[in-house]
Amino acid sequence: MVPVTERNRSTPPARRAAHRPAQLAYEYSLFAPADATAPRVCRDFVRAVLFTHDHEPLVMPAALCTSELVTNVHLHTKGAAMLRVQLHPARLHVSVFDESPDPPVVARPAAGVAACWGRGLALVEEVADTWGVAVERAGRYAKGVWFELRPAG
Repeated sequence: MVPVTERNRSTPPARRAAHRPAQLAYEYSLFAPADATAPRVCRDFVRAVLFTHDHEPLVMPAALCTSELVTNVHLHTKGAAMLRVQLHPARLHVSVFDESPDPPVVARPAAGVAACWGRGLALVEEVADTWGVAVERAGRYAKGVWFELRPAG
């Protein structure tokens, strides 16, 4: 742990952390209960990972996509969610696993139709570089929906 001194007091904590080689990959997991707080908790978790690893440009799109996928679990299944965040030098891969075997459906409401919900996967499709449904299972979880973002440049 780096002691706080006059010299580094204004440096954000993530920047004071020990050097992390850029070529390494990192993986984090979080289990979220079947609760209305799950989207926020998962979104904040992804934000924390990205801020910690100095990937600020990915924070907003990753938080939006994560929130949409976890909200879908909360709205369309009865169980918990498992969030997996994989940070590689050239991409961020986020998977949200749930207990339902039912495939996700991308809703496309007609133009000019105001809908309160149903646009989550369409948003993910628009914001993420790519997305899909995981072919592997994760323990008790029947399927996973994932997205990837790549840093600019």
